[in-house]
Amino acid sequence: MASVHSLASTVNQRVADALSAALPEAGAADPLLRRSDRADFQANGILALAKKAKANPRELATQVVAGLPAGDVIKEIEVSGPGFLNITVTDRAIVETLAARAADARLGVPLAENPGTTVIDYAQPNVAKEMHVGHLRSAVIGAAMVEILEFTGEKVVRRHHIGDWGTQFGMLIQYLTEHPHELDHQHGGPEEGEAAMSSLNRLYKASRVLFDSDEEFKARSRDRVVALQAGDPETLALWQRFVDESKIYFYSVFNKLDMEINDADVVGESGYNAMLEETCQILEDSGVAVRSDGALCVFFDDVKGPDGKPSPLIVKKSNGGYGYAATDLSAIRDRVQNLGASTLVYVVDARQSLHFRMVFETARRAGWLNEDVHAVQLAFGTVLGKDGKPFKTREGETVRLVDLLDEAVERAAVVVREKDKQGRLTEEEIAERATQVGIGAIKYADLSTSAARDYKFDLDQMVSLNGDTSVYLQYAYARIQSILRNAGERTAAAHPELELAPAERALGLHLDQFGETLAEVASAYEPHKLTAYLYQLASLYTTFYDQCPVIKPEPAPDVAENRLFLCDLTARTLHQGMALLGIRTPERL
Repeated sequence: MASVHSLASTVNQRVADALSAALPEAGAADPLLRRSDRADFQANGILALAKKAKANPRELATQVVAGLPAGDVIKEIEVSGPGFLNITVTDRAIVETLAARAADARLGVPLAENPGTTVIDYAQPNVAKEMHVGHLRSAVIGAAMVEILEFTGEKVVRRHHIGDWGTQFGMLIQYLTEHPHELDHQHGGPEEGEAAMSSLNRLYKASRVLFDSDEEFKARSRDRVVALQAGDPETLALWQRFVDESKIYFYSVFNKLDMEINDADVVGESGYNAMLEETCQILEDSGVAVRSDGALCVFFDDVKGPDGKPSPLIVKKSNGGYGYAATDLSAIRDRVQNLGASTLVYVVDARQSLHFRMVFETARRAGWLNEDVHAVQLAFGTVLGKDGKPFKTREGETVRLVDLLDEAVERAAVVVREKDKQGRLTEEEIAERATQVGIGAIKYADLSTSAARDYKFDLDQMVSLNGDTSVYLQYAYARIQSILRNAGERTAAAHPELELAPAERALGLHLDQFGETLAEVASAYEPHKLTAYLYQLASLYTTFYDQCPVIKPEPAPDVAENRLFLCDLTARTLHQGMALLGIRTPERL
């Protein structure tokens, strides 16, 4: 089905046509239409256009009004101040537009006109290390952006750039060759991921102690790194065991997060190993990188170290080893040349912003990024504790991600039980809903903060039924489902001939903005604008529910049908919006 023109775009087009007719020399003019408190919309563009054409803005505004016939869409227009237009649309136009949205499986949301291919790099844990709260944001923000971009029609390639290469593997592999039974654990059951990680963790700590205390072991470990990089079969086989064990653990954590991660999308640092030398060669041959004290470096005028001297991006170290930059630049080559990316999005901690700025600039100089291919870092802030300091345990350790997720589900179970006063839910249903509410709460709290800002991790607040939380939205959805189940004989049907109450109009106009909101979120990579939209939708619905009876006291049949129609479209919009954020909407709570 064709996408639906929102009321804003319809009104905008009509005002633009009237403006062009009144002031032909202005060409295609933008009326700068905005939602308004004084009317439904306000057009603010006349002032600037009048100044440019040396015309009187109020006179121009009056001419525009004269050229806009009131009727099917526009109910009334008033000129205010120095030429602003306050525009009210008809109730019929609101209901007819919403009916067109309701008739479409995509709720009338248009597909992007010229979609490209976005490679999105997110959820990047490290092999043989536990995932902590810092990994949460990359995973949650990245997964939401994947869903949103795909919904708008973009082709999305997921990439999980796991840390699976480098010096520590020499230490781990050497320890394992000398203590071969240390990595054995029994496979099977939901605890498998935990078991895999606890054996890796034990191994990592034991090998670390030996590495720091035994010079001979340290030397053997360094030789092992050389063997790994040279592709020695025995060494590679042991390395593969670490990666496989770690993946069992990663997948168990992502499963808890209700996120799908496919094996084919996990391409770690090791995946670019064969390209590193060629990448360095291309950069050196083209003069983008130069030798400095034996290392291969790229310099930037605007990047200086604490001593005020230029701070370079080191692509290859003086000892012949490769830096992170060589891997990141090889990944860019692969993503642009082999995957056909037009956009590269990196969901990475803001503290790595300088590194990525230098990497992107290097790739631009090398010609891998250009006007057709661009890269963005979707940088995110730090997760803080309630005290506003970086989130740590009482012992000062980084907080394990699985512990947080488990605790959120436990808190949510308490909330679900409290709400189920009649005891209608079985233990199994309570557990299922607690998972959906708890995991949803964590995702929503993360996504409702602008990614670039730090945010406070406060579970009490996250699972609260009041305020800007996912539970509030999930309850709004469940309440609507309950109303639709209790509607009896009545069906949801749009009645454009009816006059709408103020709460119905406000809800209807907001429902109509869903597509525009998604377009903005997709183009600016700002999922917090979608959470803000959905929270406002649930709030407007609450007001509508309080002021406009749907079932009791019983309204006239056509009014009841129209209100059920508004209920149904609100539920579908909430459900679709929450799904794009990776949050479930239970039918009953």
